[in-house]
Amino acid sequence: MLGIIISGHGGFASGLAEAMEQILGKQPCVVAIDFPESSTTARLERQFAQAIPTVDQGDGVVFLTDLLGGTPFRVASLLAMRVPGREVITGTNLQLLLEMLLERDDLSASEFRIEALACGHRGLTSLADEMNKEQQAQAGLVEGGI
Repeated sequence: MLGIIISGHGGFASGLAEAMEQILGKQPCVVAIDFPESSTTARLERQFAQAIPTVDQGDGVVFLTDLLGGTPFRVASLLAMRVPGREVITGTNLQLLLEMLLERDDLSASEFRIEALACGHRGLTSLADEMNKEQQAQAGLVEGGI
């Protein structure tokens, strides 16, 4: 099973973890590490280093971060580049976290990355686009004789 470390600015990580537990229940090999304004890069690196052995069961570790280029992303990237089987995904949201937790058992870290990016693209939409898809689907059913 892939280990997951969620991190982001402020209470991003703990908020996602709390929402995840409300929906899926407590998940094994998942740790949330917040990066509040009072923290430092060195402290975050120590927290990540301490979390890795608690989530890594030998299948790899994936860091899920909030912002491309932010401190949690940069620190996770440095740690991921040191050891094969680690990946960093940024732009994480609740839908991505939930879907990928349900899929992670059969995935390597690199497969997880590929699936997470596809999930992220699917999950970013709007009401107008979803309504258009529904209207097109309804039109297709009518045209198809159903």
